[in-house]
Amino acid sequence: MATAMPRKSNDSARSTKEPKQAIDPVVLGHALSDAMERAIPLLQEYMERRGKDVTMQALDPMINLQERFTSFMAVLMSNPRRVVELQLDYWNQWANLWQNTFQKLSGEKAEDLYKPEPGDRRFRSEEWNENILFDFIKQSYLMTSGWMHRVVRSTEGLSPEMTEQIDFYTRQFADAMAPTNFVLTNPDVLRETIRTGGENLVNGLENLLEDMERGHGELKISTTDYEVFRPGKNIAVTKGAVVYQNDLMQLIQYEPTTDKVNKTPLLVVAPWINKYYILDLRPENSLVKWLVDQGHTVFMVSWVNPQQEHAKKNFSDYMHEGVLDSLEQIKKITGEKSVNVMAYCIGGTLLAITLAWLKERGMEDTVKSITMLTTLIDFEKAGELKLFTDIKQIEAMEKTMEQHGVLSGDYLQKTFALLRANDMIWSFVINNYLMGKEPFPFDLLYWNEDSTNMPCAMHSFYLRNMYLENKLIKPEGLEIDGVKIDVRDIDTPAYFLSTREDHIAPWKATYSGYSAFTGPKKFTLSASGHVAGIVNPPAAGKYCYWSSSENTPSPEKWLEHAAETKGSWWTDWQKWAEDFTGGKTSPREIVNAIEQAPGSYVLKK
Repeated sequence: MATAMPRKSNDSARSTKEPKQAIDPVVLGHALSDAMERAIPLLQEYMERRGKDVTMQALDPMINLQERFTSFMAVLMSNPRRVVELQLDYWNQWANLWQNTFQKLSGEKAEDLYKPEPGDRRFRSEEWNENILFDFIKQSYLMTSGWMHRVVRSTEGLSPEMTEQIDFYTRQFADAMAPTNFVLTNPDVLRETIRTGGENLVNGLENLLEDMERGHGELKISTTDYEVFRPGKNIAVTKGAVVYQNDLMQLIQYEPTTDKVNKTPLLVVAPWINKYYILDLRPENSLVKWLVDQGHTVFMVSWVNPQQEHAKKNFSDYMHEGVLDSLEQIKKITGEKSVNVMAYCIGGTLLAITLAWLKERGMEDTVKSITMLTTLIDFEKAGELKLFTDIKQIEAMEKTMEQHGVLSGDYLQKTFALLRANDMIWSFVINNYLMGKEPFPFDLLYWNEDSTNMPCAMHSFYLRNMYLENKLIKPEGLEIDGVKIDVRDIDTPAYFLSTREDHIAPWKATYSGYSAFTGPKKFTLSASGHVAGIVNPPAAGKYCYWSSSENTPSPEKWLEHAAETKGSWWTDWQKWAEDFTGGKTSPREIVNAIEQAPGSYVLKK
């Protein structure tokens, strides 16, 4: 088996030698030959593993690709007239593009016929607009990829689900074939190759092989410098201690920093997909530190990274051993009868279930208010993640989970990366392998790769009951410990925060869950995405948010009435939360600490 080599430091990627002006084919050839010798054993190892491991074959996000495209082509070809129309349309676009290019070659001023979407960072270099050849390459790619998507979207006879699936796979193909991903059609790479005499390609091959060694023969793209960050050293450093633990979670209490604190404590329920410290990265972008500095007594649930012994932990266990145990411990520590709770992503889904369960048992006063961050309750329009949760995909995941007890965090990480392939895959392919550079140290990406496993029982329940059958939004559709769950019974004051560019919990889907709540409630929409829209400290001066007092069932109507405010939603939430603080009291010092924060559970790889 290949031994993983240490990653080159960022300094090593910046050669101090004078750059060469021409590529030496002999030197480059030797370097490529040496790299290939290293690559062959890794490829052989990977193929042997893939051939033997049926679960490795089954857990493929593209598992039904051939079947779906075969069905799509059958529907498309059943209408020959439409096929001819599409072909004529395509060739007409080519003719227009050639005419546009000839105008530019003749010195005439001509606007591009095809332009990148706002936010598409692939074509930022000046050459894509100033060099006629690269301009033509860019436009022909955008034209063709756009035409492909229109073919899928305009094909009649497909179910909405099939259309979404085919369109997603078409986008994956189009993204992979972008001219930016190839040496000879990326002006930045060509320029760097000439500048370094091909050293960038040699460095890129070294990076590629190191990533394959890191993945034990399977490509595991590096997205950041993994030596820079360490939880408890320079991230997850807000002072606190573990004050309670069971085999599923550790409860962290943070030290006060103000002369007085709010009487009502605040529990934060982090998602157990990845780790809690997304909310406590560096001091300057830590939501936990900011909350403590506002006078909240903050407690955090730090979930264990499940191993085979956790295979039978189910959603009920996460409710009892996670949320309910935490609430009881917090009440004992603080002497308060109720707690404010903030929950993020799947943690919010769990909180909604817990509240409905408490309501049914007459115990809802335990929670004074709730804050739901990018939380799905209605999974009908849960975005592209639903493409990975049809019955065949779920059965494949259950097969491997039954064998290993858990679903590997690597699988989830790859799935999330596919949802934003240009940002999370191809940008690093270009940077690492074509430009030959090291990825930039970035705390969010370090956290993103610090993935966690999913217990078999819990994950199967979650996928089948939420994504597949959407039971949580249905009146008494879900049952936990014999208790019928109905989120419409929840009348606890609620603050919902969603993000406008969220690809994991689309904001219109989260708004549907918000509409089901019957108590006092407020919906706020932050700019940016699932993570960056949450980790947005006021001092950064980034993004904005929208808020409205309207409670229309339509998210589009809500947005029409919403007012845009510059800055962070954190300050808006703080104004809302002041009604539920219960007054002030003396700071609560930590007693009976088990170990210092961030605790040992979060360090488990």
